[in-house]
Amino acid sequence: MTHYIGAVDQGTTSTRFIIFDHSARVVGLDQKEHGQIFCRPGWLEHDPKEIWKNTEDVIQGALQRAGIQGTDLTAIGITNQRETTVLWDRHTGVPYTNAIVWQCTRTDRICNELIQDGGIDRFREKTGLPVSTYFSGPKIRWILDHNEDARKAALRGDACFGTMETWIIWQLTGGPDGGVHVTDVTNASRTLLMNLRSLAWDQEILDILGIPVGILPRIVPSVDTDFWGFTSESGPFGARVPVCGALGDQQAALVGQLCLEPGQAKNTYGTGCFVLMNTGDQPVPSNHGLITTLAYQVRDRRPVYALEGSIAIAGALVQWLRDNLGLISTAPEVEELARSVEDSGGTYIVPAFSGLFAPYWRSDARGVMVGLTRYVNKGHLARAALESCAYQTRGILSRQ
Repeated sequence: MTHYIGAVDQGTTSTRFIIFDHSARVVGLDQKEHGQIFCRPGWLEHDPKEIWKNTEDVIQGALQRAGIQGTDLTAIGITNQRETTVLWDRHTGVPYTNAIVWQCTRTDRICNELIQDGGIDRFREKTGLPVSTYFSGPKIRWILDHNEDARKAALRGDACFGTMETWIIWQLTGGPDGGVHVTDVTNASRTLLMNLRSLAWDQEILDILGIPVGILPRIVPSVDTDFWGFTSESGPFGARVPVCGALGDQQAALVGQLCLEPGQAKNTYGTGCFVLMNTGDQPVPSNHGLITTLAYQVRDRRPVYALEGSIAIAGALVQWLRDNLGLISTAPEVEELARSVEDSGGTYIVPAFSGLFAPYWRSDARGVMVGLTRYVNKGHLARAALESCAYQTRGILSRQ
């Protein structure tokens, strides 16, 4: 009998479920977009209930396309948009708010207060990260400050925090009826709350941010031969399938592109753009605006670390040209439009819609378009948008 592996890919704009056979060939795939909720300038939310419903749908869709049952799966893993933060009631599974997305800048005031008391690198020695709106810890603090039900539940121990892989794993393994509350080391390393060396929540930082440790998930290896739990038979698989793997999406790309030796690096373009370089089993600090993060950990082995250059807006800029400006009707059209001109006509775009991440870490920055003249047409704007991705990448690589 042929057995299969399933992977949930919960991204910033959509969720996919992919089924692989023993030769790593894709035998089934389904994908579904979810809404982007722009409630104020610089703010971005997702509905975690919608994402869970989409996850159920794409699992069932991929199984149908592959012509198999959940019982044919040997195990599943998950990769996910990182830093996006959700708090929910552990007894009902109801989120207290929409999920705060990694691109959201609403925690700017909290971060500025932390920086005033200790500088932007206040927690970098422990966490490898600057203080930034990018990371999950300040987002948790914001929810606790602005939602009384969440704050009271957190103090009682009735609330759960998770990035999106934690939310999905909890739901898959039973939700309020015994769901497993875990996060892998790569996602935990993006919270600003985990010590890079001990791979444990740092109590001093939790105290500073006022976050009860009881709401946090158990930190586990990225790949674990001891299953964290089994999917519920009443869930989308209709079977008990072991859940035993999780990686943040950019770390998953690093592993998927076989950057398994120190010095090997990858760059991927999605909603944002992320350069990661494997640095081996020791965390390497950066003096050039990059961050130090977990690359992956296999159970019973030393963790592997990476340096990362994080760029918030890449493909999302093309989406903006489509949805906000109406210059194109589908994303692939941007290439043809950009090819209609020889250059950008002197136009440059800095897509700081969520501030600027590496190497600048300026949450107060906002997007600009410069060099406009009456000569400039929509082809020049399309070309400038694509070139902005290249310029941002060069800015990272020149500082490695």
